[in-house]
Parts: sequence; C-alpha cells; structure tokens
Amino acid sequence: MARNRKYQSTATRFGPALKAFLLCLVIGGSGVGYVWQKSQIVELGKQRQKRDQRLAELLKQSEKLTTQLNTMRLPWALEKSIADWKLGLVRPQPSQFLWLTEPSREATRAGRESQLAAQDSRAPATP
Repeated sequence: MARNRKYQSTATRFGPALKAFLLCLVIGGSGVGYVWQKSQIVELGKQRQKRDQRLAELLKQSEKLTTQLNTMRLPWALEKSIADWKLGLVRPQPSQFLWLTEPSREATRAGRESQLAAQDSRAPATP
C-alpha cells in the first residue's frame, strides 16, 4: 500500500528542491565570477595601455632633455649663454695658464723608496 505524503519527513520533501537551488546558485555564481574576471582583464588592459603611453611620453621627454643638456654643454653654447647673461667673463689669456709636468716613473719609484727608508728609521726597535 502506498504511503501518504503527510507521513514523509520534511527533509525528503525539500531535498531535491534544495539540491536544485544549490546547483543553480553554483552555476549562477560561476557565471557572475566569469563575467567579473573578464571585466577585470579588460580594465587591466586599459590601465596597461595608458601606462605604456605614459612611458613612451616620458622616454621621449627624457631623450629631448638629454639632447638639450648635451647641446648646453657644448663650448660654443656655454660662451653664448655667458655672453647673454652679461657676467663680464672672458677667456683666460695664455699667460694665465699654469702648465704642470708629470713626474717620470723613475723619480716616483725613487721617491717611494726614500720615503719607506725614512719610515723604517723612525720605527721603534723591537726586542
């Protein structure tokens, strides 16, 4: 004889409905997560593109400033800027140069040896 529905437990009646609800929740959550992930990928792509453009602008500006600096370091550019500022600076006369000669290697070696000998004579005697 068939049993009446009123004698079935509540868990038996709501079990399939609960499983269906959880399955829909998992599928819907996965769909929402997928769409969110794709939107994040698009947003990050836009941010990267903006930063790449900014980097290109900064590299171009850096190259321009490097060229400008190298031009400003040229002797004729320095002379022109000094003349524009009217500082009263002039090129030194050849008689104002002081030319130093570099000592030869032999003189340097002899100087070192005499210096070491002088240090040895001052050293205290060891017992």
